[in-house]
Amino acid sequence: MESQGMKKITSVWIITILMLFVVSIVLGILMRLNQGGVIQEQTLTFYSNLTTHGLTMIGIWFVAGMMAVNYLMQRYVRTSFAVNLTALIFTVIGVLLLWLSTFAGKFNAAWTFLYPLPFKDFGASSWATTLFLISLAVFGIGWFIWCISLMANILKKYSLAEAFAWQHLRKEHKTDTPPFILITTVTLIGIITCLIAAVIIIVLFFAEMLSQGRFVNDALLMKNLTYFFGHTIANEMLYLGLAVIYELFAEVSGRPKWKTTWYVSLAWNCSLVFILTAFFHHLYMDFVQPEGLQIVGQLASYLASLPAAGVTVFSVFIAVYRTKIKWSLTNVLFFMGIAGWVIGGLGAVIDATITNNVVLHNTLWVPAHFHTYNAMGNVLFSLAFFYWFSTQSLENIRLSTAAKGLLVTLLIGGIGFLLAFYIGGSDSVPRRYSNYPASLKEAKPLALMGASFAIVYLIAILSFFYNISRRCLKILFASA
Repeated sequence: MESQGMKKITSVWIITILMLFVVSIVLGILMRLNQGGVIQEQTLTFYSNLTTHGLTMIGIWFVAGMMAVNYLMQRYVRTSFAVNLTALIFTVIGVLLLWLSTFAGKFNAAWTFLYPLPFKDFGASSWATTLFLISLAVFGIGWFIWCISLMANILKKYSLAEAFAWQHLRKEHKTDTPPFILITTVTLIGIITCLIAAVIIIVLFFAEMLSQGRFVNDALLMKNLTYFFGHTIANEMLYLGLAVIYELFAEVSGRPKWKTTWYVSLAWNCSLVFILTAFFHHLYMDFVQPEGLQIVGQLASYLASLPAAGVTVFSVFIAVYRTKIKWSLTNVLFFMGIAGWVIGGLGAVIDATITNNVVLHNTLWVPAHFHTYNAMGNVLFSLAFFYWFSTQSLENIRLSTAAKGLLVTLLIGGIGFLLAFYIGGSDSVPRRYSNYPASLKEAKPLALMGASFAIVYLIAILSFFYNISRRCLKILFASA
C-alpha cells in the first residue's frame, strides 16, 4: 500500500511540476508572439527563453512520469522515500541552476545544446555555459540514482528475465509479470543508458573547456551522443506514461486488470531495441555519417512505433469498444492522450522518412510532431494521474459538465496551437527563427495563431492547476 510519506512527497512533485509547466507555457507563448510581431524580444532573450522552455518541459514531464511510476510501484515492490526526496531536491536545484544560466547568464544554445554552440560567444556571460553544464550534471545525478534505485527494487522481487516477462514468450506461467513492471523495466533500462550518454557528453564538454584548446571534440560524435540522450529521454518519458495507463486505465474504468501476454512481452522487448536506435533519424543531413546508420535510423523509427503503439491502442480499443465503462476525467484524459501520442507519432514517422526529411528537416513540422505527443499526449497522461491521485479518497467521481467544458477548452487550444505548427511545417517555414523575414508572408500569421490557441490551452491548464493543487495541498497538510 502507498505510504503517507509517499503521498505527501508525490503531492509536492505534482504542485512543483504544474507550477513549472505554467511558466514554461508562458515562455512558449512569448516566443510565438515575438515571431508573430506582436512583441519585440531581443534576439538573445528569445533564444535564452527557447533554451529554458525546451529543457524545463523535457525535465518536468520526465520527472512526472518517474514520480507516477514510483508511486504506483509500491503496489508491487518497496520503494525508497529517501531516494524520491533526493531526486526532488536535485531536480529543484537543477532547475534553479538552469534558469540562472539562461535568465541571468543568457545561455542560449537551445535545449539540444549542440556542440560547438555552447562555446560560441553569442552574448552569454562567461560563466553561463559552465553553470548550464553543472545544471545538467545535477539533473543527471539525481535521476540516475532514482532509476537505479527503482530498478534494484524491481530486481529484488523479480529476476531480470521475469522483469522482462520472457517467461510469457515461452508461455510459462509459474510467475506472472504485470504489464506495469515489464514496461517500467524496459523504460528504466533505456533511461539509464541515455543518462550514461549524458555523463559522457558533459565530461567531453568539460575536457575541452579545461584543456584550453589542446583537446577538441569530434563534432559528429558529440551530435550522436546529444541526440541519443535527448531523443531517447524525450521518448522514454512517454513510455513511463504508458506504464501508468496499463496500471490504471482498466482500474478506473471498472474493467478487469490487463494481463501480460506473449505479444505484450514481445512488443515491449522489441521497443527497447528500437527506441535506442531511432535517434539516427536526426542525423540524415550529416553526410559523413556511415550510410548504414542512416538506414538503421529509418527502420528503427518505423519499427519503434509499431509494437508498443499497436499493442497499447489495441488494448484500449478492446477495453472501450461496445463496453459499458465508468468514464471519469482520468480515463478520458488517458484516452485523449493516446490519440495525441499516436497522431504525434505518425507525424514523427513522416518526418523520419528520408525522402520527406529532406523537405521537412528543420521546419516547423519538427516542433509540430513533438509538441503533439507531448502537449496532447504525455501531458494528458500525467494530468490523468494527477487527477486520479488527488481524488483517490473521493467516491463516484463522474465526468461533470464543468469537466467536459474543460476538456473541450483543452482540445480547442491544443489542436489550434498544433495546427499552426503543422501548416507552417508543410509550407517549409523554418524552426528556431526569432523573427521571420518579410519573404515568409505566412509565418507571422501562423505564429500569432499558435500563440492565440496556446493561451486557450493555458487557460485549461490553469484550471487543472487550481483544482489538482488544491487537493494535493490537503493531502500534504493532512495529519498522518
